Amino acid sequence: MVMTATLPTDVDAAWVTLIARAKQLDPDALDVIVDQYATRLYGFFHRMMGIRDGVEDLVQEVFVRVVRMIPQYDEKGRFDSWLFRIAANLNRDRIRKLQRHPVVSLDESIDSRGEEEVENQFVHRYDQEHSPQSCADLNEQLISMQHCLMKLSSEERTVVLLRHYGQLEFSEIAELMETPIGTALARVHRSLRKLRRMMESET
Repeated sequence: MVMTATLPTDVDAAWVTLIARAKQLDPDALDVIVDQYATRLYGFFHRMMGIRDGVEDLVQEVFVRVVRMIPQYDEKGRFDSWLFRIAANLNRDRIRKLQRHPVVSLDESIDSRGEEEVENQFVHRYDQEHSPQSCADLNEQLISMQHCLMKLSSEERTVVLLRHYGQLEFSEIAELMETPIGTALARVHRSLRKLRRMMESET
C-alpha cells in the first residue's frame, strides 16, 4: 500500500517556490529536483527493464526532457504525475523501438548480475536496523519480485510501477494510460494480485 503524507504548509510553499525557480531554469532548483527524484526514476526504469544497462541513460533523458518542458509545466497538476508521465512515455518509446529492432526479449531480459547485488535504495536503509540475515532475506525477496515483474506484460508492469514507484493516484494513472479511472483501478489490482500469486508460487 502506498502511503501518502500531507506536507506542512511551509513545505508546500517552499516547493512552489522551487518549481517557480526551476521554470526559470535556475540550475540550483533543477539540481534539487534531480536529487529528489533520481532514485525513484532509477527504480522505475530498472524494474521495467529488468536490467541495469541503459537505466542511467533513461534517467538522464527524463531530466533532459524536464529541463526542456518545465517552462510549460502547469503548477495546478501534481509534479510527480507530470514527471512520471515523461518517464512512462520515454519507456513506451523504448519498447516500440525494441519491438521494431529486437535484440533480446522484453520479458526475459533479467540481469543476472542483479541477483548478486543488493538494491541500495532499500537494503542500505533496512540494514541500519536489521540483522544481516534479515537483509539477506530482503534481498531474496527483491530478486524474486524482479523475476515475477518481468513475467508480467509491459502494461501490467507499468501500472504496478507507476503506482508504487511513481506513487501516482489512480486518477493520474488513468489519465496517463488514457483509460477510465475504473479501468485503471482494475488493472492495478489485477496486476498486483497476479504478481502476488507468482511470488507466492516461488516460495
